[in-house]
Amino acid sequence: MGRCIMVFVVSLLSFSVIATEKDEPSQWRGPNRAGIYYEKGLLDSWPEEGPEMLWNFEGLGAGHTSAAIGHNRIFVTGMPDTMGVLYSFDMDGNLLWQKTYGTEWHVNYTGPRSTPVITDNHVYLESGMGVVYCFDALSGNIVWEVDLLKRFDAGNIQWGMTESLLIDGNNIICTPGGEKHNVAALNRFTGETVWTSPGYGEPAAYCSPVLVEHNNARLVVAMTVTSIIGIDAGTGEMYWRAEQMQRNKIHANTPVYSNGVIYCSSASAPENSGTLVLRLSDDGKQVEKLWRNESLQNLMGGIVLINGYVFGSTYRSSNWYAVDIANGKDTLLTKDFNNGVIVYADGLFYLYSEAGDMALVKMDHETFDIRGRFSVPLGTDQHWAHPVIHNKRLYIRHGDALMVYDVAGG
Repeated sequence: MGRCIMVFVVSLLSFSVIATEKDEPSQWRGPNRAGIYYEKGLLDSWPEEGPEMLWNFEGLGAGHTSAAIGHNRIFVTGMPDTMGVLYSFDMDGNLLWQKTYGTEWHVNYTGPRSTPVITDNHVYLESGMGVVYCFDALSGNIVWEVDLLKRFDAGNIQWGMTESLLIDGNNIICTPGGEKHNVAALNRFTGETVWTSPGYGEPAAYCSPVLVEHNNARLVVAMTVTSIIGIDAGTGEMYWRAEQMQRNKIHANTPVYSNGVIYCSSASAPENSGTLVLRLSDDGKQVEKLWRNESLQNLMGGIVLINGYVFGSTYRSSNWYAVDIANGKDTLLTKDFNNGVIVYADGLFYLYSEAGDMALVKMDHETFDIRGRFSVPLGTDQHWAHPVIHNKRLYIRHGDALMVYDVAGG
């Protein structure tokens, strides 16, 4: 286990994708789960060697989860052997505590998948084995745990349960994937079942659901094996389903919502795959298809909607696209940067490729201009974890290692 620390202390500022108000600091892929961090004053280019690394920690064990930040602390999971561990650091990289919580996914592409979420004094995560844990954020003690697969008569999936849990007020929303209890809400203080929904009766498909507030409707939108589904967030009543296919039954991208429209992207299938766009009815109880684009077939790197275009890469290629939300027509921006994760902040895109390159890119519907690029120097296994931007720091997790970079401008 190795660690180097350089002091550079700053505070949290995060904003919503639609508005610019404060939101949960720990949220998966930023406020509203849309891959957008509304921080300002960031570097508009990087030196040749990349931004300055402030500190790093090696020794997390296997895993693909992002860092989560709350209570002026950093939380991240790992698997040193076959047991999952939740780590807590202060903002300078000092390890405060580590808590072993139970068996983690160690069959294939090993390690935790669920990025923790923090609200009030609690940290929540779901293991690859389908167990939901609630921790005390200060001590690391487990407050309660629930085995979703046992409680809701569901089976695990090929590469392990992966969703990052969704907090909705006093509830936690999850997708156990049972035939009768497909999506469920748990009381986040006790773990007791609040409601369950039959959904479309399909297994889970690695998707982290999103909360959609549309007119007077509040919906949970998720993807299961062949479906995008919309469910009433208060009662679990299922309203609608749209077909979405992927040959390996993987829908790992969180849907993106904006102005009455839902954007979903998956990788290849013989038909009904790629990026599907749905418009909600006024009451949220129905959807209509606006368009489908089969060029932008993203498996798990996410998409970003900004300035009237959807941006992202195509699985197992080096193609990055901009797709016009008005009509679904795409522009191929480059064929020279390996596919991977995309997030956005302060007018620029942060791309983390599966080849291990981190890039700062100025991108619009005509331009792909790399403003800085470096190879991620530490860590193990696949480059799949989504970067986090928090208070002018860039957090990159690569398997065994967590790296923190100074991206403050000026």
